[in-house]
Amino acid sequence: MHKRILIYAPDGQNANLAAQVFDVSDIKHHICANGDELMLELARGAGALLTVEEALSAAILHSLMQYIDAQATWSDLPILLLTKRGADSASVRHAIDRLGNVTLLERPIRISALLSAGRSALRARMRQYQVRDADYRKDEFLASLGHELRNPLAPIRTSVGLLKHLYPDLAPVAKTYAVVERQIVHLTRLVDDLLDVARITSGKVVLQPASIMLSDVVTHVMEICGGLAESRRHQIEINYPSEPVLLKADRARLVQTLANVLANAVKFTLTPNRIMFNARVDDGNVIFSIRDFGMGLEAASLSRIFDIFVQAQTSAGQAPSGLGIGLSLARQFTEMHGGTIKVKSEGLGHGSEFILTLPIVVQADLAGVENNVSLAQTDVQKCADSRILIVDDNQDACDTLCALFEADGYTVAVAYDGYQAVELAKEVHPGIIVLDIGLPGIDGYEAARRIRMLPGGEKIQMIALTGWGQVNDKRLAMEAGFDCHLVKPVDFTMLRSCIAEGHTA
Repeated sequence: MHKRILIYAPDGQNANLAAQVFDVSDIKHHICANGDELMLELARGAGALLTVEEALSAAILHSLMQYIDAQATWSDLPILLLTKRGADSASVRHAIDRLGNVTLLERPIRISALLSAGRSALRARMRQYQVRDADYRKDEFLASLGHELRNPLAPIRTSVGLLKHLYPDLAPVAKTYAVVERQIVHLTRLVDDLLDVARITSGKVVLQPASIMLSDVVTHVMEICGGLAESRRHQIEINYPSEPVLLKADRARLVQTLANVLANAVKFTLTPNRIMFNARVDDGNVIFSIRDFGMGLEAASLSRIFDIFVQAQTSAGQAPSGLGIGLSLARQFTEMHGGTIKVKSEGLGHGSEFILTLPIVVQADLAGVENNVSLAQTDVQKCADSRILIVDDNQDACDTLCALFEADGYTVAVAYDGYQAVELAKEVHPGIIVLDIGLPGIDGYEAARRIRMLPGGEKIQMIALTGWGQVNDKRLAMEAGFDCHLVKPVDFTMLRSCIAEGHTA
């Protein structure tokens, strides 16, 4: 389907003559009798489209423009347009302006010219398919990479969490925990950024707007970036409205956006200094400003700083830092919220200011929201059913998590594969199961389905704790019967909170 030329010339002999030429040269083709068939066949797949200017009615042009505009980023359908001799008609001019990849072939056309144009169009289309396939392989690789990197991070985070739990008053342990936790958070953010690039380019990122408080957003951003700023002895000055401000936004993406910009300011301020993190409300917009007094940007970098994998010019002798992803994601997520992001700098050595304007402020009765916030901030209590089953084929991850739960007062059983998980669920009747997905034997999805079918299985709280964190992975987990989907390495407090709340996270 994808290697054929669609022919649309419903009147006259143009379609049949072109088909005869393509037959001789073994070029696959299909003649479309009308506009409906043309759009149907385009949806099924095409290497190129051959049409004539007489066929480009207003309705057909509109349908083709909709198809062209909806193409994937890798796709640019070649269109061969047979024209009459002489001045261009209005339909030809519209086709050139609106259909993109159009090649004009004036009639009468030589057979060799038509064959050459057809083969060139198909070759160009094959290159597009190669880009598509490469993007798909890249996305699959990044998903696998994320999984493989998260797996060893999980027992590292759990182990240092256990040390802090066992020796809460030892200063060396607390200091070591803080260092390891900062580096784990940093590495986890790098992994998440790589995966988000793949999700955005493949159109898999969909915002999930909800009502959130501006103060909570600022607090969450500081939880992410505060440790990094403190380690570099920077002082972050925060200023936002004292009255409650309700936003309608995707909390995770908004926090990620601001954290990426603030972390960038921290990173490129090389000596201890102050960084200003401000938020204000203006006519339905919330305007965030992050101002640093660090390295600054040269004029040439101002227009490129938000491009993917671009790193700003640094001072002489200073190596580039990071992946060049964070600010690109910040722009993408800001624009998905209907907002804008811009940067100002007076040059190298004069610092930078990033300004994000988002139309997400809503007017509402804040009482219910404030009540929900206060409830969410209450101390997490241990689940009444203290029997828990932990399943993970990474024995280090399984055993360290087991030790943390035992220190928290739970009665814990462990399993290292899917079959063992089902059997232990029959024996110990746990109230909670923390289950990995990538297991030997049967995977976590199938194990969850089988456990749900056991007597009393519908009452078990099942939490997927996995290195697979894409949107489709969460959907599959919910369909398999999980109550909650968490991505490694998870903070133990978040895991306890998920258990206490007993609903999807």
